[in-house]
Amino acid sequence: MEYSEIAPMMGTLWSPLAAVTSHWQGRDNVQMAVAIAAASIVPDRPRVTVQLYKTNLSHDMVLSSETFALNFLRPDQLDLIGDFGLVSGRDRDKLDGVGKTTGVSGSPLLTDCFGYLDCRVINAMDGGDMTCFLAEVVDGKTLSQGEPLWWRDARRDLPSEWLERWENKQTSEIATSRATMDKISHTPWQPK
Repeated sequence: MEYSEIAPMMGTLWSPLAAVTSHWQGRDNVQMAVAIAAASIVPDRPRVTVQLYKTNLSHDMVLSSETFALNFLRPDQLDLIGDFGLVSGRDRDKLDGVGKTTGVSGSPLLTDCFGYLDCRVINAMDGGDMTCFLAEVVDGKTLSQGEPLWWRDARRDLPSEWLERWENKQTSEIATSRATMDKISHTPWQPK
């Protein structure tokens, strides 16, 4: 299969940019994510899925705490992509100085964003290089008017240095994914 034949369709599957926040053992963290989807058609039982790569600190924190929050960014919050997505939470507290409160799940909620969904994991599927978490939405709120920030739009406005760093990071992550994506554990997920 030639990827170029499906690239236009694959590119439409990205979600709005969300800062995935998590809390575990007294520590907060955040990472950027674009692989998020609604996972319920029942209005009073909202669910979402999010894919988190195993190389990210957030993955282990969400797996351990079984909670996370999706904080959707506004178009005027491009700077947060660099702060949250181009450095590791292993190296520094990425939420230091960022306005936040604690959600129902215990996850940090950004006080300045398009809106948030506070989530509790109810199932997970191992994808080898990543885990797809299914979560119930336990709280949420839209905080701004308009539309959230989409990756396709953000890429046009990011500084070239950031795009280069992003591409380098992606190249490394793709190499790791190629080596691990077939190593799927088929053991059913067990909540704590």
